[in-house]
Amino acid sequence: MITDEEKYLMGRLTAGPVTDQPKDAYSAGVQYLGFDSRKDGNIYVPVGYCPTRPAALAVMLHGAGGTAEHGISYLGKYADDHTIILLAPASRSSSWDIISYNSFGPDVVFIDRALNLVFERYVIDTSHIAIGGFSDGASYALSLGLSNGDLFTHVIAFSPGFVYTKEMTGKPSVFISHGTKDPILPINPCSRRVKSQLERLDYNLNYTEFEGEHDIPANISGGAVEWFIKSP
Repeated sequence: MITDEEKYLMGRLTAGPVTDQPKDAYSAGVQYLGFDSRKDGNIYVPVGYCPTRPAALAVMLHGAGGTAEHGISYLGKYADDHTIILLAPASRSSSWDIISYNSFGPDVVFIDRALNLVFERYVIDTSHIAIGGFSDGASYALSLGLSNGDLFTHVIAFSPGFVYTKEMTGKPSVFISHGTKDPILPINPCSRRVKSQLERLDYNLNYTEFEGEHDIPANISGGAVEWFIKSP
């Protein structure tokens, strides 16, 4: 039998929604994971969350050198209106493990632990569980999302550089946006290449290019949220 450690090296998560136990008391707003005094993570609980109505969940990953607060900021202004719980872990190094260490490892373990905490505390709509991010966080969201399509129903990638998987599982719907004048991660070798890869594999893809640089314009983030909430 494959061990959890072996699963993590494949980029596979073990966490899943828990439905057969009472949920903890909760407070709206930002909560800390409490796992690490230096590089922890945040959970944002929307004002309208109620344990009797499952909430959407979006795991949002920061770019290189970023923080958990950056992850919350990408979709934070939409969370209350759409009742989305946001989970924003911090990477163990300056960026995510497949970028910093050329392999899956400590970030998969940390995200898995954080997801287990969310699933234990909150009632989650299993038809709307997304992983997303910006820049390096978008690349890692694509990589983990396609590796764990049996958990994640949607992937939201703002200006990704690449996608890397050892094994694709399930087929989540994918949203990708990228600025045509991006000087950090140029669109041709990055998102346009990923688009071609996913189209060949027949993924349900929502792909958007905008006239801009390495950024997430408000109409792009808002469109991503509408797509996430309204698409099955």
